[in-house]
Amino acid sequence: MSQWGRYVPVAERRKKAERAMAKLRKAGHPVSPIVISGRTIATTAWGKAWCSTMESFGDYNSRLPRGRTYVRNGSVVDLQITSGQVTAKVAGSSLYTVEISIEPLPKAHWIALREDCANGIDSLVDLLQGKLSKPVLQRLCQPGTGLFPKPSEIKLSCACLDWASMCKHVAATVYGIGARLDQQPELLFVLRGVNHQELIANIDLKTPLAKPSSSPDNILKTDDMAALFGLDMEAPAPVKEPIPKTAPATKKKRGARKETKI
Repeated sequence: MSQWGRYVPVAERRKKAERAMAKLRKAGHPVSPIVISGRTIATTAWGKAWCSTMESFGDYNSRLPRGRTYVRNGSVVDLQITSGQVTAKVAGSSLYTVEISIEPLPKAHWIALREDCANGIDSLVDLLQGKLSKPVLQRLCQPGTGLFPKPSEIKLSCACLDWASMCKHVAATVYGIGARLDQQPELLFVLRGVNHQELIANIDLKTPLAKPSSSPDNILKTDDMAALFGLDMEAPAPVKEPIPKTAPATKKKRGARKETKI
């Protein structure tokens, strides 16, 4: 008999996982599954950058693809991101607990990163509109000195029997992090143990506001600025369109009859 046990169909795995998650909810545990629509795992710059960074690691590249099917079919039934820690529940032949520990960003590293990004922000208007210049985005995503961890700063653990540290359950969790960053990019800063609001703390408010760049290739647009930088933003007041003036209607005289020619 194989040490891996019998194959468990996806539908059966989901049912078992749903029952387990229902018990966790009753016990007061916040359950947050990863839901993928279609085949694309990450769609925003933050999510894509996370997945691309993980795939760039030589030790991960050969084993990460094993997790794509798992995360796409809803096997990551719970994923929690806190400071320096990712914990997930992944449905397989059993419900496995995955833990990914990530070292905090060194203080000096964060200070340098923060100052470099502040100097690269063109204006407060651009920032509040959710636009980041390419240099800022590249600096944040720079291998080794950006926000994303190096392989030596990551520890992987899964309760399954696979001898490899990057099993398919861990791989699914890694991709699940990318999908979660699509919705909550500020969690990347939480994971590295830094305050994302410090990125805008050094902007000189007396600096004249620069004209926003019109090139779509030079900016990163986000649909929700509050989700990215944690800002309370008021919606702009609606602009009232002027009512077009129309020529006054000509009044017909009483008693006037339309003449008909014979």
